[in-house]
Amino acid sequence: MLKKIVLAILAIGLVVCGFFAYMVYSAFFTPNTSFNNAEAFVYIPSNSNIEEVKILLEPLLDNVETFESAAKKKGYASNIRGGKYAIKKGMNNHEIINMLRLRGLEVKLAFNNQETLEDLAGRVATQIEADSISLITAFNDADFLAKNGFNNNTKLAMYIPNSYNFYWNTSATQFRNKMLKEYKRFWNEERLSKAKKLNLTPLEVIALASVVHKETVKVDERPRVAGVYLNRLKKGILLQADPTVIYALKLHTGDFKQVIKRVLYRDLELDSPYNTYKYAGLPPGPIAMPDISAIDAVLNSEKHDYYYFVANVENFGYHKFAKTLSQHNRNKEQYIRWINSQKINR
Repeated sequence: MLKKIVLAILAIGLVVCGFFAYMVYSAFFTPNTSFNNAEAFVYIPSNSNIEEVKILLEPLLDNVETFESAAKKKGYASNIRGGKYAIKKGMNNHEIINMLRLRGLEVKLAFNNQETLEDLAGRVATQIEADSISLITAFNDADFLAKNGFNNNTKLAMYIPNSYNFYWNTSATQFRNKMLKEYKRFWNEERLSKAKKLNLTPLEVIALASVVHKETVKVDERPRVAGVYLNRLKKGILLQADPTVIYALKLHTGDFKQVIKRVLYRDLELDSPYNTYKYAGLPPGPIAMPDISAIDAVLNSEKHDYYYFVANVENFGYHKFAKTLSQHNRNKEQYIRWINSQKINR
């Protein structure tokens, strides 16, 4: 009788152990995805807890409870990393947890020519974890700017429009610091040498490039426009660039969203260091974030004898260039007749 009891207990134990082993195996190694695509992405914020991760993963998993059980057994629940992760169809909890322990995937972050750092912050905040407020705070850090040779007028120049790889959970200061490295990488020996030949610093090149960028959207025309402004600088002639007046008006009113299609004579009287109709030389900083084509247009400007240009109403998007003021005034009359015919008053 005792022998039968012992055998029965052993049998029950084996069943229990087998059931337990099966449950453990199922929790770890049974496929646990519920989506039909080849992979699905999840974005886990920094400092998330297991409950928050469960909520994010629930739409992607067949059984979120077995995931939680496996996560606790593997120690993931107490060591969660933020980031962007790819879960592949058919993954089991063991594979999912091992993948979530990694640093995460990089995202390709892109921005074009923004007018203000606030605009840049808004653009960047849609692509990484850092929010607009923390980005603006990092951008305007006075100690950082002073340490790296920037000020309130030139701080926009540090951000070169392009595509960059970042981890999704990049912080505001990490983004800013990497952009400083990219700025220094952009200003390689070749570009620095070209700037020196123009007797301009990198910040001055970017300030001029921002004007060139605003003057023409035609990339093939930018070296010629840059050549006009460089000719005027060499002769000590006022740049008289309408985009700088528009920027001065926006800065004066604090409204960078306003659309100004026509500069009026009264606008030319605005007392601002950005008004190149009143103040000689370059503006104290960029009036927008110029793209690379505009910067390189300054560094590789066209050599010519033009000192003036005005919009070409016979070939929209391009300009008519002139060597003399009398020739320019004839070109300008044609433009004024056209703009009046369009009833563009502002």
